[in-house]
Amino acid sequence: MTNKRTTKMKALLLFFALMLLLSVFPPSPSVAASACTDPAWSSTTAYNGGDLVSHSGNTWKAKWWTQGEAPGSGGAWGAWQDLGPCGGVEPPVEPPVEPPVQPPVDPPGNPGDRMYVAYASSWNTSIYDLTTANIPDYVTHLNLAFVRPDTNYVKGSYAFDQGVAGLEFFEGASTPNGQKKFTAQQAQDLRNNIAALKARGTKVFLSVGGWSYSQGTQWSRFNAKNIVDLAQDLGASGVDIDWESSGSICNKQVASQFSCSKDGEIAGIITSLDQEVNARNANLQISIAGWSTGAYYVKGTPFEEGKVQWGSPFGGTMYRVVKDHGNKIDFINLMSYDGGIYYDPREGYESYRAIYNGPINMGMQIAPEGSGGAVLKLNAEPGTVYDAEMLNGQNNIASKYYNVETMVNYIKNKGRANDGFMLWQLWKQRVHQPAPAGAATENNAGQYVCSNLPLEGNCSQSIPSLPKL
Repeated sequence: MTNKRTTKMKALLLFFALMLLLSVFPPSPSVAASACTDPAWSSTTAYNGGDLVSHSGNTWKAKWWTQGEAPGSGGAWGAWQDLGPCGGVEPPVEPPVEPPVQPPVDPPGNPGDRMYVAYASSWNTSIYDLTTANIPDYVTHLNLAFVRPDTNYVKGSYAFDQGVAGLEFFEGASTPNGQKKFTAQQAQDLRNNIAALKARGTKVFLSVGGWSYSQGTQWSRFNAKNIVDLAQDLGASGVDIDWESSGSICNKQVASQFSCSKDGEIAGIITSLDQEVNARNANLQISIAGWSTGAYYVKGTPFEEGKVQWGSPFGGTMYRVVKDHGNKIDFINLMSYDGGIYYDPREGYESYRAIYNGPINMGMQIAPEGSGGAVLKLNAEPGTVYDAEMLNGQNNIASKYYNVETMVNYIKNKGRANDGFMLWQLWKQRVHQPAPAGAATENNAGQYVCSNLPLEGNCSQSIPSLPKL
């Protein structure tokens, strides 16, 4: 009797001990409860931002366009966001931990705050030129020029040719024998090159407009949705608006009354693009190409006609959009060239700075310039004072200040900590003609800015000599 009672007591004790253990350590959810329903990731499939896949028992969301990068392989910097186990099983609650110590933020003025934007024309070039080997790593932004403002691009079509998108790459150029069309492989290769540049740290923007696409009625048919679709399909990081309208006439009144006849058009372009980007959470930046004298001719300011060294028929055309809609613009690429020998790029910079608080990238054009006859030099003449003879109303020749050295010194000492530089253009001598003797080149101009502003990256890298196609 005693043995039976003892055995029964032991059994009860074991039962209660087991219940206690189960209450403290509940069983893990079964594998069947977390079965994956999203399609399995494939190395040969191209994914757009937001696409969901399953891989290694977890659900993953694409952050941007990607192909061939396995979920999890890139860590925190990879193309995929880990959404946790498939089937919505809640992960176990971990005990709270102290947040890791964050590295110090770079103070203003560090190289990482500066931009170096290079426009890359698509004419006489190939999509296979856009490689990390051909583009120095100190180039922070590469603007593909140019896209049609009135493009009827359809998302998912990958019709990147000139007839639809406007890009004039050899693979999709309009020819006397008809319009070339991108093959599926060429479209994929262009997107792969853009993705590789982005992974390297060079953002690729689509530059919309340019001189040729701004002289007709294309801008009146600007379609923000089509532009955003095209940018997303290419994997771009932003859209650059290069609105070069020659038909806008300004009244040259005081700031409160200053207006131009096409203010509504350019304001509508920027506003509709900003709204489209935000409505779709498209993660695209917006930049604008600022005409050299686009903020001139405002009565009662230092940039009133007669107070600046030189103006142009396009003076003031950018004033209202920058002043009234600057909060929609991430940065300005100032076309501080094509203004002739009296135009002073430093004054052009100051006219925009007076009405815009964001970063401004001072522009340089490799000669020969499109108009005006000015020639960009690399170094300043002996004895040149980088901030002398400004806004004196004497219309003195400004050639001695139109050189890379002077402009770098001015931005470095007088500009804001996040102002940078812009180059027109990456392939200038290749697609047009060699620069005249003594002029700056694409390589020595970029290398000088990189070393002396300075910029992040390897300042000794250069653009190779490539054939004109």
